[in-house]
Amino acid sequence: MPPILSAQSVSKQFGAVPLFRGVSLMVEEGVRIGLIGPNGAGKSTLLAILAGQVEPDAGEVTLRKLARVAYVPQDSRFDSGLSIRQVLLRSLDAVHTAEAEREGRLRELAGRSGFFALETGAAALSGGWRKRLAIAEALASLPDVLLLDEPTNHLDVAGIEWLEDLLAQARFACVTVSHDRYFLESTSSEIVELNRVYAEGLLRVKGNFSRFLEERQAYLEAQSRMQESLRNRVRTEIEWLRRGPKARTTKSKARIGAAHALIGQLADVDARTAVSSAGIDFEASQRKTRRLVEFENVTCAAPGAAESGAENAKGPLLFEHLNFVLTAGMKLGLVGSNGSGKTTLLRLLRGEIAPAAGAVRRAEGLRMVYFSQARELDESLTLRRALAPEGDSVMHQGRPVHVASWAARFLFRSEQLNQPVSNLSGGERARVLIARLMREPADVLLLDEPTNDLDIPTLEILEENLLEFPGALVLVTHDRYLLNRVSTAVLGLDGRGRAGCFADYAQWEEWITAQEQTATAQLEPRPTTASRANGAGRKKLSYLEAREFAAMEERIEQSDLRLAQARARVNDPEIASDAEALQAALAEIETATAENDALYARWAELTEKAG
Repeated sequence: MPPILSAQSVSKQFGAVPLFRGVSLMVEEGVRIGLIGPNGAGKSTLLAILAGQVEPDAGEVTLRKLARVAYVPQDSRFDSGLSIRQVLLRSLDAVHTAEAEREGRLRELAGRSGFFALETGAAALSGGWRKRLAIAEALASLPDVLLLDEPTNHLDVAGIEWLEDLLAQARFACVTVSHDRYFLESTSSEIVELNRVYAEGLLRVKGNFSRFLEERQAYLEAQSRMQESLRNRVRTEIEWLRRGPKARTTKSKARIGAAHALIGQLADVDARTAVSSAGIDFEASQRKTRRLVEFENVTCAAPGAAESGAENAKGPLLFEHLNFVLTAGMKLGLVGSNGSGKTTLLRLLRGEIAPAAGAVRRAEGLRMVYFSQARELDESLTLRRALAPEGDSVMHQGRPVHVASWAARFLFRSEQLNQPVSNLSGGERARVLIARLMREPADVLLLDEPTNDLDIPTLEILEENLLEFPGALVLVTHDRYLLNRVSTAVLGLDGRGRAGCFADYAQWEEWITAQEQTATAQLEPRPTTASRANGAGRKKLSYLEAREFAAMEERIEQSDLRLAQARARVNDPEIASDAEALQAALAEIETATAENDALYARWAELTEKAG
């Protein structure tokens, strides 16, 4: 059977430097391809070419007749006026879903993706939930090929596991750009590395990520032996050419031409196989203090709920009665679902906010360096000014380093120095921020999702330097491989107000699973003696609940209609210009939204109880 999607000899170039040349990639039925490669190799561009979003400079992309391709880019954004329901319905309508099937398909998609309050604004969702919604939107089109660009960025560990399960059960083919090594290991049936070091521009290996590493090592060793053999032949030919015209009078002109061809071939191979790596080297202060930060019975509520610092502040608690000490040399992994309070805890560590209760004590003169997942960079700056704000050199480990050398250490070319930061890729921006961190000696490194957009070679160098860093480290990451390799302790937040300290990530997983099982057991009604004797005890709808469940769909439709009408009134120009009428319309929206959310929650509860 022919492939579903095929790229033949495609090339793409931005500016003077080509991303890739003559690359060919076929996507067959049911294959799950993990696409990797160094930053700047063109992974995202190749994915966009496969999706038909970008035209190649050369070559062609062909799609099997009637096949569908769905594409989820790195940055998932939605218009502010769209609800979750509208996003999914829009995608269902685009593939002409039958009217009778729309509501069922909508609820199936929403349920599989974890969405229940479907009238929530899509733009208001967190980064992880926006990513889930973008994937659900792509699935609504019933794709034959799903193209995912860094889908694990912004997803918490629960979200990553959800996506792993989804791909494991999928019948469609999938091409995923990712740097998450555990994710690649569990979801890929083939690995493709896009890299100039390969003669064909890429290396494709059947099997998971571990298998790929073995095959790549064998390939590179064979290439190294071939390169050394070629170098020896070139050395022999150069010695012969240097003997002068007299020695060459009896030699054929063909050998002279062949010698020059060998020299050119070696130059091409050397240029292609030259490997650069980012020079990451965090600088620690020489502090001798052992106890750097101490949390004593710290309680913290969700942002906005405890602005006054009052112990009885309203709002959900993120964690309470938290006790731990951050000591010099400790590598602390901070884990928990999105919204559980990880970033808030980092703000407590930095002293940006005060706890609702308890105390946070810091060593005197403590120096903290913070890497934010927001990656704030002034896009009006050139790369030169972003790397060296005060001149043409930076100070690193007490020595001045010219900005061109500093840029080269982070794999930037000299011609990029005068380009604006806005032209940089996500991985390049991350390297700029890491370069900034390295200029500041630190007692404590606070890293909030530092791995997003970094390629695997840079991740490996980052790991080595974090292991060697003598100061304390607090690491928030969804990269389970990095967390297991670097952290010496794990602080876990369960999102329900509880927290715990653990030896490693596996111990944290066992604890959170036990917490969830306990919470589920507390919610389930205990069967009576009679029901146990009769073998009952399974959840079953009562007569009144069954009647309620039968009428629930109609009630939800009516509620959706009321909410839509309320939103329409707010957008009415006549009402918008009348302050009292607008206030009443907004109050009506609030009431309709609360009723709608309650109905969906009750519908989900009854659906689960009915099995």
